[in-house]
Amino acid sequence: MIQPIQVAQFTISPQHRPFVIAEMSGNHNQSLDRALALVDAAAAAGAHALKLQTYTPDTITFNGQSDEFFIRDNQSLWADKNLYTLYKEAYTPWEWHGPIFERAKQHGMVAFSSPFDTTAVDFLESLNVPLYKIASFENTDHILLKKVAQTGKPIIMSTGVATVADLAESVKVLRDNGCRDLILLKCTSTYPATPETTNLLTIPHMSALFDVPVGLSDHTMGIGAAVAATALGAVVVEKHFTLRRADGGVDSAFSLEPEELKSLVVESERAFLAMGQVSYTPTPKEQKSLQFKRSLYVVRDMAVGEAFTAENVRSIRPANGLHTRHYDEVLTKTAAQPIKAGTALTWELTN
Repeated sequence: MIQPIQVAQFTISPQHRPFVIAEMSGNHNQSLDRALALVDAAAAAGAHALKLQTYTPDTITFNGQSDEFFIRDNQSLWADKNLYTLYKEAYTPWEWHGPIFERAKQHGMVAFSSPFDTTAVDFLESLNVPLYKIASFENTDHILLKKVAQTGKPIIMSTGVATVADLAESVKVLRDNGCRDLILLKCTSTYPATPETTNLLTIPHMSALFDVPVGLSDHTMGIGAAVAATALGAVVVEKHFTLRRADGGVDSAFSLEPEELKSLVVESERAFLAMGQVSYTPTPKEQKSLQFKRSLYVVRDMAVGEAFTAENVRSIRPANGLHTRHYDEVLTKTAAQPIKAGTALTWELTN
C-alpha cells in the first residue's frame, strides 16, 4: 500500500484530493511585483503550492557561443535561442525567493523550488523549504540527487526524458542517500506537450513499479489531461501558470491563466471525489427514488373474473405494484374482485 506523505499541513496520497502545484517558472518576466501578483493569483485560484526554479545562467549552463549552446529545433518555443541568454531571461533572482515564499506562506500555500545544482540546494536549505522538486532534465544528475536526498526532506521528481532504467537508477540513488518520501511525476518534456504524447496510463503502472505515489507534471494546453490523470490516481498535479498568456514570457504559451488554474483545482477535486469506491448499491439519495421505478398496474377498470391482458395491465411508474418479472404469470390469471384503473396490482387481486 502506498504510504501517505506529509508536506506542511497537506497529506499527499491516493486517499487525498490531488495536491495542485502552481509553477511560476519565468512568468514573472523579471518583475518582483509581477511575481508577487502571481502568488496572489495562484492562492486565489486555490492552488496548494507555489513552486519556483532556483538557478542562475552560470549554474545551469555555460556562456558558450558554439552551436551546441543553441536550441536548434524549429518546433521549439525557444528555437535558435542561446541557452545562457534564455536562462538569463527566465531565472528567478535568488534574492526574490524569500519575499515570494513569504507571500505564499501568508496565503497558506506550500512554497518550494526546483534546485538545479548543489549551491541552489544550500540556498534553499537556508530558507527552510519543506520539500524539493527535481526537474526532468536533472533527474539523472546523481550529484544533485545525492545532495537533495541528504536533506531528508520529501522529494517530487519529474520523469521526462528518462527511461525505466534511468528512473530505477535515480530512485536508488535517492533512496541510498536518505530519501524516505518520494513522489514521481509522469511528464512529457515538450513545450507544449500534446495529449497524444502524454500517456497517462503510465501513472498507475509507474506507481506499482516503484511503489510510490505518482502525479502529473502537465505541459499540455488546458486542464483535460490533468483531470483525467486524477481519475487514474495522480496524487499531484503541477501546471505552469501566468497572469495572462498575452503578457508574454518564456513559458507563457503553455501556462494556465488564473481562471483556468481555478478550474483545474475544482475539476481535479471533483474527479477525485467521483472516483469513490467500487459500489453497486443505490446511494441513500437513490433509495428515495426507488419508488419511481416501474411495476405492474391495472390501467382499465376490470370486472370480477375478467382476464388480465396487455390492454388492462401495464408496466408503469411508480413501483408500488408487482414486479415486472411477474408479468407473464399475471397474464394467465383473472381478477379476484372489481379493480379500478390506476390500481397497483397485487397477488391478492388475482385468481
